[in-house]
Amino acid sequence: MTATLHGCLLSCLSSPGAMEETSSQKSGQSKDAVGSLTPEETPANFIYVKLEEYEPADFSTKELIRKKAREICTCDRQTIITFFCRLFPVLDWLPRYNVKTQLLGDVISGLLVGIVAIPQSISYSLLANQDPIYGIYTNFFCNIIYVAVATSRHNFVGSFGVLCLMIGQSVNRHLQLAGYNDDNAGSSLVGNSTSIRNGTGTCDRSCYAITVALSLSFLVGLYQILLGVLQLGFVAVYLSEPLLSGFVTGSSLTIITSQMKYLLGLKIPRHEGMGSFILTWVDLFRYIQNTNICDLVTSLVALAIIVPVKEINDRYKEKMKAPFPIELLVVIVATVISYYFNFEERYKSAVCGNIPTGFRKPTLPDINLFSSLAVDALPIAVIGFAMTVSLAEIFGKKHGYAVRANQEMIAIGMCNLVPSFFYCFASSAALSKTLLKESTGTQTQVSGLVTSLVLLLVLLWIAPLFYSLQTSILGVVTIANLQGGLRKFRDTPSMWRLSKLDTVVWWTTLLSSTLITTETGLLVGVCFALLCIIFRTQRPRAMLLGKVSNTEIYEDQSTYKQLSSIANIKIFRFESSLYYANKDYFKAVLYQKTGVNPIVLAAKHQRGETQANADTGNSKSFFGTRFGCLKQAKKRTEKPPADTCPPSIDMHTLILDCGAMQFIDTVGLSVLKETHRDYKEIGVQVLLANCNPSIRHRLQEGGWAGGTDSGGQLAFHSVHDAVQFAERWYHVQWEESKENKDALPDPEDLNFQMSS
Repeated sequence: MTATLHGCLLSCLSSPGAMEETSSQKSGQSKDAVGSLTPEETPANFIYVKLEEYEPADFSTKELIRKKAREICTCDRQTIITFFCRLFPVLDWLPRYNVKTQLLGDVISGLLVGIVAIPQSISYSLLANQDPIYGIYTNFFCNIIYVAVATSRHNFVGSFGVLCLMIGQSVNRHLQLAGYNDDNAGSSLVGNSTSIRNGTGTCDRSCYAITVALSLSFLVGLYQILLGVLQLGFVAVYLSEPLLSGFVTGSSLTIITSQMKYLLGLKIPRHEGMGSFILTWVDLFRYIQNTNICDLVTSLVALAIIVPVKEINDRYKEKMKAPFPIELLVVIVATVISYYFNFEERYKSAVCGNIPTGFRKPTLPDINLFSSLAVDALPIAVIGFAMTVSLAEIFGKKHGYAVRANQEMIAIGMCNLVPSFFYCFASSAALSKTLLKESTGTQTQVSGLVTSLVLLLVLLWIAPLFYSLQTSILGVVTIANLQGGLRKFRDTPSMWRLSKLDTVVWWTTLLSSTLITTETGLLVGVCFALLCIIFRTQRPRAMLLGKVSNTEIYEDQSTYKQLSSIANIKIFRFESSLYYANKDYFKAVLYQKTGVNPIVLAAKHQRGETQANADTGNSKSFFGTRFGCLKQAKKRTEKPPADTCPPSIDMHTLILDCGAMQFIDTVGLSVLKETHRDYKEIGVQVLLANCNPSIRHRLQEGGWAGGTDSGGQLAFHSVHDAVQFAERWYHVQWEESKENKDALPDPEDLNFQMSS
């Protein structure tokens, strides 16, 4: 059966004479006669618009399952081709690759990104508590895999500072649990790890560190693939921009702290857990007298060169065809100087040491570590796919191509799962290198293959040349790439002006991820952001509306000037959905804004009525005198004697503007019912306006106005319709009350009979 919605639209009378005529027609009619008027006979000439809904489609779970099963089980040539093209987007765009227009931009971009990726791959390896060679492996393999399975044309996937920090913390924690001391802290992890496993099958510190990282990367990739397959990309929605920004900035501070020991050449233990940020700085000042002067001077000189040049690159990036590769230049010069002046032997400066060439045989992750790494892998997986999907969507919109978020999650999951067999740690889209890739004219992911070729040259021939590179230079490279995260401090004043709550979320996430732990800080930030959303819906803005002169527009009286109030009508707007968490606040703010608490007024009247019965044995009907006790407009001068009135209030109708309500639950419906009943007891009718279809259905099914069929009768399509109805309805009742002193008819009964 077709459901209908009954909306009330009014056509106002154009002349006072028409009103007088209708008033004379009603002379001598009784209450029952008024209640039985048809819409054509009423003075207001009510026009009831019935909006016919579409019949809801038949929903059968059984048929839906069958349909999906048929789609999945269908196996023909086209289905197989479509499946593989969706799983491997490279099969779709590579045959249409235009060598003449796209190849040059991809080659140039790939070369430049590869040059920048060389020093960052080595420096981020130290951040992840790994040998330098594994950072090069990670960037090499991830770029090749991402080319095949990604829908983004601009993302660069590889080692990312925040993820490397989280990986390093997890690896260091497991090293301590396994009994490996921290004797090599502050120096290279290479030591005696040129062979991954010795003849007896034991594993040294470096070997165990990469074993933990491989198992962690496998779990991260598994989580991300499952999220993509199950279409759970909405999880990233809960990582808002202020939250991610605060987390990245807080992680940047933690990264700077962890790299300070390399810049100073100190050998201090790596702290983990709550307070590690403060404890690290305490140790830095405690052992400051042991600073290696050679490392300190080298670091200061490198910072003085890299930071200004990177600032120039950022400021004039639109005018420069490509940024100047200052990091690689500094790394090369520093390596040459360290080699010829023998910094390692002469000044005891820490260097990278031997970096092997070639590839290692694939290995399996350690299944025994999965149980202890399962929790550590979860925040890494979430941050990894959040950064990847966010960057992919940003550049997809900028350059006008579609990005599939769930496919991107599968892509980044494959970039972590498959390389975990080839001595690679977890990765994600890297912000700085993605920006560089986009700004240097990349067209497709072919540039990623070019970057992998550059890294392949390093793996096969160039890597041993970095033997004399000081770890302090790697620390400088890492810190210099955190400028973007630290610049967010400059944005906090403007953020505070725009949204104080978002700024509080930013600071809360930053401080918790810095002062507690990185993973805990992320969790605290998410929980706090969700609490802020709950707080916003629990105590939303509420206001009384006034009318803009000569229009049908109603706005907040406390915000806009020169709004006129409607005589004896209060219009209340609640800017949130009505549900169990804000029901008490809704009633409290409604009573406060309208200045009418129906429960208190009804109780006062009841006490007065009881006293009158005791004194005179006869009490007057409360509803019979209700209209005489309203504060009338100036044109209405007739008032009943004051001693016969209940407490006087200045409204006969309360209109609830539900335009901002997305939904109401069963508790919210009960609150509306209570509100309607309470105001009805003091003679005030309650009308609803701007209800969306779902709320209308809930009202009709729940019978908010006293019956299943009456739920839609007093719910109007606009505030103006409700105001006009209230004015006309009151005028009819006022005229009737002057002629007939009996009890007034129920407004809902009158409305229902008019619509029938």
